[in-house]
Amino acid sequence: MHTFIRLMEKVATRYAPSRRLSFDTVHVLVTFQLIYRLGHVSRSTLGSELGLGEGAVKTLIKHMKMHGLIETSNGGTRATAKGESVCSELASLLPSELVLPGSSLSLGRCNYAVLLREFGYAVKSGIEQRDAAIRTGAVGATTLLFKDSKFVMPSSNVDSLKKEQDLRKILIEKLRPQEGDVLIVGSADNLKIAELAAKNAALSTIMAHENHN
Repeated sequence: MHTFIRLMEKVATRYAPSRRLSFDTVHVLVTFQLIYRLGHVSRSTLGSELGLGEGAVKTLIKHMKMHGLIETSNGGTRATAKGESVCSELASLLPSELVLPGSSLSLGRCNYAVLLREFGYAVKSGIEQRDAAIRTGAVGATTLLFKDSKFVMPSSNVDSLKKEQDLRKILIEKLRPQEGDVLIVGSADNLKIAELAAKNAALSTIMAHENHN
């Protein structure tokens, strides 16, 4: 398994006799993304961006520090050299994302799309991604593969967006997909949940593939 995936799983692991954690691996992922994008983040920013309470954020930071991934100061939380390597790995695997307008891909009131680079071969039916999204409290997720310059359902070569060229244009321009990439759209009644759902589904795809190697 990729070292950075194992590290994120360890961060989200409870240490006896501590109570059950109120954050998961996907929250660790988003924390790295925030640090990568902003350089450093405050606890209040982490709380609002992750949808976690003050206690959960404090524990998350503690766990990440235990593994040498971040350091804290009055200026906020920033990545160590070890953490920066994880940030870079994640940025290469999940290079783009966006809030999705209402469309045939929308299963809920709020929809969030992420692009997973070159993992099309690891997607089976899309049910695994849907289940991972639901575990975050989402309505579900829609998974499409980018093949032959088209967005298609798994095990299909039919252009799923043939009748929605405006949406296709947005996805191409904003996400810049390449052959073999995966588009995952998380759907929920809350935008933050939709985002976490899409990213948890992407993580699940990576981890399931690694576990079978």
